[in-house]
Amino acid sequence: MGVASSLIGRDPTARRRLLQALLLGVAGLPARGAIASKAWPSRTVRIIVPFAPGGGADVSARVLAELLTPELGQSVIVENRPGAGSAIGVTAAANSSDGHTLLMGSNSMVINPSLNPAITYEVARDFDAIGMVSSQPLVLVVPAQSAIRSLDDLIAEARRRPGELTAGNSGNGTLAHLTAELFSLETGTTLTHVPYKGESALMPDLLAGRVALGFLNLPSVIAHIRGGRLHPIAVSSASPVEELPSVPTFRSLNRPSLEVRGWAALLAPKGTIPATELDRLATLLAKALASETVKTRFAALSVRPEIMDRSATDRHLADEGARWKKVIETRGIKAGS
Repeated sequence: MGVASSLIGRDPTARRRLLQALLLGVAGLPARGAIASKAWPSRTVRIIVPFAPGGGADVSARVLAELLTPELGQSVIVENRPGAGSAIGVTAAANSSDGHTLLMGSNSMVINPSLNPAITYEVARDFDAIGMVSSQPLVLVVPAQSAIRSLDDLIAEARRRPGELTAGNSGNGTLAHLTAELFSLETGTTLTHVPYKGESALMPDLLAGRVALGFLNLPSVIAHIRGGRLHPIAVSSASPVEELPSVPTFRSLNRPSLEVRGWAALLAPKGTIPATELDRLATLLAKALASETVKTRFAALSVRPEIMDRSATDRHLADEGARWKKVIETRGIKAGS
């Protein structure tokens, strides 16, 4: 036996201390494992996208999932839950309590509660903001053969022929529809709302001149504008877009109230993820959005990374909800109308 062993052998107190130290050391190994297992995330994280695969929100979510997976140490997957203007997916996310569900929200999630009283979720009550993800402007376009060539032309023609100009859009209550209604409110005009089942369904009638105008997403119209089949009147962004640098903004045309953007934001069901982890997610999201990978892949979709902290995102969601609620109530818009 060594000196230490012999001393311990003669000293009962030392023997007890050694045994306690050994037991604590052995116990400490699973204890550290238990702590690690409780760290968030402890399993696969899903991002619910309340739209069909292939759209801007879906592709944005998949890009982020790729970048967040190695950062979080767990797989991040995208689950598409389309239907009811995004209400199905948003409601599913709001009702999730597994602690590993996120939502890629958009304009529709703040519009739907004012549009449809059957909606059960409330954005501020049911979600924690993580951050904005992307934004894109709408483009006011008319058929290439239209005599309308400017915003002043359009307003004058709409006032001269109340209700005769048709505004096509991708469906009742969509951002395109509500922006046309906002245009009528701000210019004292009346347009006739013509809903379609998506922008692709609208496009043949718009190109042929059977529809007078539309407020459409930039990716949907850019090729037609460049091909001379549509004429752009204005973009709804704060500054000119790179794809259409010569097209004026509504702000530059003294119509700043028509500054509108489609957006996507990352959220979590309220109270399901610890605040410290939400803050970490917000930091990782901002890091991803600032990367060249995201900038390049978003640019291919004609959307821009939109970096915004958690509190600013909360304010943005509240402001957007209040803005479109006013338009819906003033214009008397109902779900399905």
